[in-house]
Parts: sequence; structure tokens; C-alpha cells
Amino acid sequence: MDINTKSLKKNAFRVTKRRGITASRIRVPGGHLEAKFLSMIQNIAETYGDGSVHITSRQGFEIPGIKFEDMPKVNELLQPIIEGLNINQDTAFKGYSASGTRNITACVGNRVCPYGCYDTTGFAQRIEKAVFPHDLHFKIALTGCPNDCAKVRMHDFGIMGMTEPHYDSDVCVSCGACVKVCKKKSVGALSAVNYKVVRNSEKCIGCGECVLKCPTGAWTRSEKKYYRLTLLGRTGKKNPRLGEDFIKWVDEDSIIKIILNTYDYVTKYIDPNAIEGKEHIGYIVDRTGFEEFKKWALKDVNLPEIAEVYTPLYWKGIKY
Repeated sequence: MDINTKSLKKNAFRVTKRRGITASRIRVPGGHLEAKFLSMIQNIAETYGDGSVHITSRQGFEIPGIKFEDMPKVNELLQPIIEGLNINQDTAFKGYSASGTRNITACVGNRVCPYGCYDTTGFAQRIEKAVFPHDLHFKIALTGCPNDCAKVRMHDFGIMGMTEPHYDSDVCVSCGACVKVCKKKSVGALSAVNYKVVRNSEKCIGCGECVLKCPTGAWTRSEKKYYRLTLLGRTGKKNPRLGEDFIKWVDEDSIIKIILNTYDYVTKYIDPNAIEGKEHIGYIVDRTGFEEFKKWALKDVNLPEIAEVYTPLYWKGIKY
């Protein structure tokens, strides 16, 4: 069967090592889905695949063993999954209309985890609506707190939940529990002064350990949701590195705008000879310089007053 592999990949099918055989990749933004979709995935795997399903490192599903000629039938069966997960796509297109931006991953967040500072799945789905479909190769990950269970510093955009802890000295009984837990499990941003607690706002990372440990509720989470945004982490064979802090105490709207601005920046500066139109953002920033990237990224972004922008950024990591 004559097949355009570029079109195949854009439709979220994979070129495999077996001639005439492909694998279908299924997006699950935020890594959370209703259980009813699992039986639909099972049906595709058993009817058109080899009966197995791979859970990818990006929290999606991959169904191997699909024949090229069965792709249209698989796309028909994918439609209720795509629509049920509210994936944006070209309405005239069957299956996925792009596969550039990788599935947006997230830890379980505060729907389940007591350490989570926000609803990671909800924010991931909001980002999905803003950025997909798109053919550029971006990787975005979210984690609920500075524990970073989602390893967000290994992505182009790492989003880490923060809370600005509020302290009511009238409720505090000076037990010292918050000071101890901050020193033992976090960064030691709290200290006791005259039987009350003082928080070093510059040192605080917004983890919320003090809130969880306080027996009287003297510490509470902020109503506003804040985040730490890290930039340009990457794995791969060529110069892997961890992402660096870009903005501390940033809000959701600003993060989405920065990501969208980065699509414009990459469209402008991507190497026209990049293989299959893919080039890690970090390589482009290395070429143009960080200040040029920053100019594009922060265009028309209205940061909250509390936000702290780190500049300049110095990249570390293995160099080949």
C-alpha cells in the first residue's frame, strides 16, 4: 500500500519497524479519563491491532499492530474518544488532525493528593484547548506541588503548583510544627520570633507543607492559584538538560499566553531544514539568545504583582 508517512504521522499514527503496520496514538490531556473509554480502546486493539495496548511515557495510549489499510476504520472508532475527551480538531478530519504538540501530562493533583496545590488535570485540559491542534513539537507537563512527581523540569514548559500560605497569628498556638516541617521537608523558610512564626517570602517555594502540618489552621492556602514556570528542559541524545526557573508566582492566564507566544517565536525562528519540521525550542533559543526569546514570550503578558521573573537564564547540562 502506497502511504504518505508524513500524513500518517500528522494523523497521530506511528511508523513502526514492521512494513505495512502502524500504531495509533491516543491523547489523554492531564492523564485522566472516564473508565468507559478504556473499553473503546480495548475494542480497537482487539479488532484492528495486535490485542495489546501500550501506556506511553506521556500518559497516552498507543495501539500497535494496525494495518495501514485499516487506519480509516480505526479513526472512526477513535472519534467518540476524541470528542469525549474534548480534543480540538478539524471537524472535517477523521482521527487527529495534528501530532506535533505532545500529550500534555500531569500528576494527579489536588483532586486526590493532599499535597496538590491545584487541579492539574483541569489546567492541562485548559492548555490543551488553547494549543491543540498544532504541528510544532512542544512538550508541556504539570505537577501539583514542588515535589514534582511529573518531572516537569524535563519538558519545554514545566508548570509547578504553588500556594502563597496565609498566616493567622491569632489562631497560632506556637507549637512550632510548621517551622519544623518546613526545615525538614522543605526549604526552611519559616522561623519563630517572639512565639510567632515569620515567613521568608523570598525563600518560600509555596509547597504548602506548613498548611498541612498546622494543627489549628493558622496556616491556610491562598485563594489565588500560583505556579512556578520552568523552561526548556529536554532529554534526547543531543545535549540533555533540566529546565530552569523562568517565573515564580505566575498565574494561569499568563502561562497560556507565554506558551502561545512561543508558538509564534518558533514559527519565526525554526530551522527551515529541521527534520520533519521538528526542532526543540531550546536549540532555537540557543541560536537566537534568551533575550530575544523573552521578548516574544512576554509580549502582551500581564503578570500578577507578586510574580518574579528570572533573567538572564543560564543553561546547564551535558554538552556534546
